[in-house]
Amino acid sequence: MAEGRRPGRPRSEEARRAILAAALDELKERGYRGLTMQGIAARAGVGKQTVYRWWPSKADVVLDAMVDMAETVVAVPDTGTLSDDLVAFLKATFRQRGQRPILIGLMAQALLDPGFAKVFRDRFLFARRMVLRQIMERARERGEISPEMDLELAIDVVYGVLWYRLMLDHAPLDEAAGRDLAEFVLRGVSARSP
Repeated sequence: MAEGRRPGRPRSEEARRAILAAALDELKERGYRGLTMQGIAARAGVGKQTVYRWWPSKADVVLDAMVDMAETVVAVPDTGTLSDDLVAFLKATFRQRGQRPILIGLMAQALLDPGFAKVFRDRFLFARRMVLRQIMERARERGEISPEMDLELAIDVVYGVLWYRLMLDHAPLDEAAGRDLAEFVLRGVSARSP
């Protein structure tokens, strides 16, 4: 057996994409609570065994779908300025507000299942943080961010606002909120003249 290859038949990329698309469509119609592996399989036109062979739970299917979506929909901007990069990134991130029920479902699953929590944190949450860290590190190299600035704290502020608004739904989570948050963070991280 090849190094790193899982036993069984290799995944068909076409079937994988159909399953991930079906999971997202089922979520839109039924919500996370009503989502089932059988429903995903039926909508994708594959056997339930195929879905279970590749993913142990509905949360794992949804996580893969969200990881794929995040990588294609929310790109890593590189405009040459922190201001433009941050505004573009946060507007694109907040534009995905329709994903609220999906993200809340994944977070609930993570709270209930420590094994899934680690996978969710490593594959999705930390991956999204890494994108923002990359934007901020480039800005630091250009001299736009003070060398003393705690980038992890700035990243926590961004994702703290995002998740707080996702979970409580008490304030808008839209492009305008993304722009406002970008401006707030910029004031806090900008390099200051002595």
